[in-house]
Amino acid sequence: MHRKLILITSLLVWIIGSGLATTTMADEVSAEKVEKLIAAADEARKHAASVGGEWRDTGKMIKKAKGLLKKGDFVAAAKLANKAAKQGHLGYEQAMSQKDLKMPSYLHY
Repeated sequence: MHRKLILITSLLVWIIGSGLATTTMADEVSAEKVEKLIAAADEARKHAASVGGEWRDTGKMIKKAKGLLKKGDFVAAAKLANKAAKQGHLGYEQAMSQKDLKMPSYLHY
């Protein structure tokens, strides 16, 4: 499961970074593809949350992407889902990179 999630997230980050998501998205976006992107974004969010790295707006982005999907705006929903997935991936990376930091007690909340 863990390897599958990393693979899906890495693939989404590669798609976003390479520009494929914006250049061909209008021609190839369907409801099924957007649902898969939203599901992958939610998995990335949960993965980040499992280590305390969920970013503030990731869940809101996923919720908005679901609303756009219901309205039939597949392109905007896919772009937002990709952005949310990237935030989930980056949140996980950030949490893991900072897990061994020794923070002073007055910074803990």
